[in-house]
Amino acid sequence: MKNRVPAGFGVIARVCLGVGLSLSGYAQTGSAGASPVQKEAVMRSHAGGTFDVKLNPLTLDDKVADATLGRMSIDKQFHGDLEGTSKGEMLSAATSVKGSAGYVAIERVSGTLGGRSGSFVLQHSGTMTRGTPQLTITVVPDSGTGQLVGLAGRMTIKIDNGKHSYEFEYTLAGKP
Repeated sequence: MKNRVPAGFGVIARVCLGVGLSLSGYAQTGSAGASPVQKEAVMRSHAGGTFDVKLNPLTLDDKVADATLGRMSIDKQFHGDLEGTSKGEMLSAATSVKGSAGYVAIERVSGTLGGRSGSFVLQHSGTMTRGTPQLTITVVPDSGTGQLVGLAGRMTIKIDNGKHSYEFEYTLAGKP
């Protein structure tokens, strides 16, 4: 199957990418009765900025391809408190009901966050129910590398007048 994208997929993907859930950080906790262990400091932080994104249609496997399914590459450039790039892929499904669809995506982000360099993976899960979008973007546990080992958090993204921005609430275990 060639690079076929369901009608309206671009609009659905951009709307789903534009709305996120409320932000919350993660805390590391010990279990009751555990032997005393020196805990690492957990830094709770907020990052914000803008990003540019390019979505390009990709070929679906002929065994799963039909007019309701889509696959796209993600290529982002982050600016602000997170400076870096990401590459990933998105899978989508449209339905026969106008404004209802879903997508999942995985992207690896490489760059500098709060002055620390490394990479991490973001997992997206988005749905739109008759035009009402819901999106969760979470750092994949234990995906941080370099100075971002121990990173956890949630990101929201917004689109305002065609401009993309992000808010990222995160924790980073380690020495400050």
